[in-house]
Amino acid sequence: MHHNVELITTISVALGLALVLGFAAVRLRMPALLGYMIAGVLIGPATPGFVADVELSQQLAEIGVILLMFGVGLHFSLSDLMAVRRIAILGALAQILVATVLGASVARWWGWEPGASVVFGLALSVASTVVLLRGLESRGLLDTLNGRIAVGWLIVEDLVMVFALVVLPALAGWLGGAGASGGDSDNLLVTVGLTLGKVGIFIALMLVGGGRFFPWLLWQVARTGSRELFTLGVIAIAMGIAYFSSVIFGVSFALGAFFAGMVLRESALSHRAAEESLPLRDAFAVLFFVSVGMLFDPAMLLQEPLRVMTVVAIIVFGKTIAAFLLVLLFRYPLNTALTVSVSLAQIGEFSFILAALGISLSLLPQEGLNLIVAGALISIALNPLLFNLLEPMQRWIRVHSRLARAMERSTDPLAELPMTTDLRSLTGHALIVGYGDLGSRIGTQLRQTGMSIVVADTHRERVEALRAEGIPAVCGDGADEEVLIQAHVARARMLIVTVPDTLRSRKMLETAKLLRPGISILVCAESEEVERLLLGEGATAVFVGERELALNMGRFAVEHLAGQDK
Repeated sequence: MHHNVELITTISVALGLALVLGFAAVRLRMPALLGYMIAGVLIGPATPGFVADVELSQQLAEIGVILLMFGVGLHFSLSDLMAVRRIAILGALAQILVATVLGASVARWWGWEPGASVVFGLALSVASTVVLLRGLESRGLLDTLNGRIAVGWLIVEDLVMVFALVVLPALAGWLGGAGASGGDSDNLLVTVGLTLGKVGIFIALMLVGGGRFFPWLLWQVARTGSRELFTLGVIAIAMGIAYFSSVIFGVSFALGAFFAGMVLRESALSHRAAEESLPLRDAFAVLFFVSVGMLFDPAMLLQEPLRVMTVVAIIVFGKTIAAFLLVLLFRYPLNTALTVSVSLAQIGEFSFILAALGISLSLLPQEGLNLIVAGALISIALNPLLFNLLEPMQRWIRVHSRLARAMERSTDPLAELPMTTDLRSLTGHALIVGYGDLGSRIGTQLRQTGMSIVVADTHRERVEALRAEGIPAVCGDGADEEVLIQAHVARARMLIVTVPDTLRSRKMLETAKLLRPGISILVCAESEEVERLLLGEGATAVFVGERELALNMGRFAVEHLAGQDK
């Protein structure tokens, strides 16, 4: 009965060891994912003792990628992606080019062949889906402008890598590998055309047909009243679309799962779908980090320390600086540039797939894969630390880099109110920081009472739309005192902060109190503990989301029941 238990053994040992080492890492104030990856190293083939099934672990990790991207798709609409399409497409393409050139140049310097150098450079250019999304999600950044740009950037990277995986065999002959069709330009053009055509057809089918069929299907399952069937339906749709999109259209599992989530987002059941898939998603995401550790050979650190350090430098510094400068060139705030660039400062699953293909085509030496895995593990381990340095880096750059300050805002027309703004609306107004669903509802209510408002928002398209409506608005991070100054906080009657970010709220409180003593400040908070902190620092009123919802629902229930009794 128990003749083959590799799957059970792999999952049990991987999750058990990940739990122990993840717990130890957290107690030592290190990222839990570092413990997960060390667990992978310990059960991998490069270390003595028990060796888990590497191939099986990779497939389990792929399930984690699918569920994670499905969850992201549930929170993203097509309009969210279209709003950042310009920076996501141009920025991602430029960053891939820079990272590929850096990696290829170093490989050529080591004496590798041109084909090996190109594959190596490409593998260093694409970020890990799991690491990027976990980093943004754990810090509450996934639904912000910064998160949307990073995810849009990631989607473009995935599309480019899908294209590279299809085209590389056709180019192998020209690059010095074993591709049979390397010298046939007609065959290459046909391959490129078919790839682009299949990806285009898949996206069109998902957005047009899938947007109607799959929400309807999920609704029919929900009507049965069975939670078990509903959970099964959610997982089956996510896994099924990811699988068939890969088999039929040649796109990645991750991209297929992302569009599966996007089409289900149109369903009224999308929030429930996200909740049902969350436990499985988190468990399999842990297996992804364990699988990365299993690929790592610690001996590489002793055999080729300088090469490993060079690879890590390209990933952590080369890619980061390139992305940082590109985002600033698009006139986005410094905080956005840092967040996007840090989230991309690692590599992962696509890098391994590309490297494995390069080896199979006799393009990339085995050493290339070993260096890529070493670079991936170290960069993934460093990524949470880079996120923790975001605020110190932002302060340092503002003080020491005149060029960065100039690139961020100097000629950006959205960073300053237009000269034609009516000065009467800039005195005694309400300054609203963050004009999403909450901010826009508050703004509408204030305007209906005759109160003038000024908006500060990081979403450029939103600022442009507000100005078209005649509402004064500036583009930038409200935690930046320059943005509050441009929004005339010194003349404002009230500051309303609709973004529940404790650190930024504290900065805005400090700036507003300094520039406008006596100003009324309303702030959102994530918990009552944060509420007490903000009240202690001078906030007039703090609103905790769930508590305010409970108060309103309770008030309505009491009034409604009282009315029925009468």
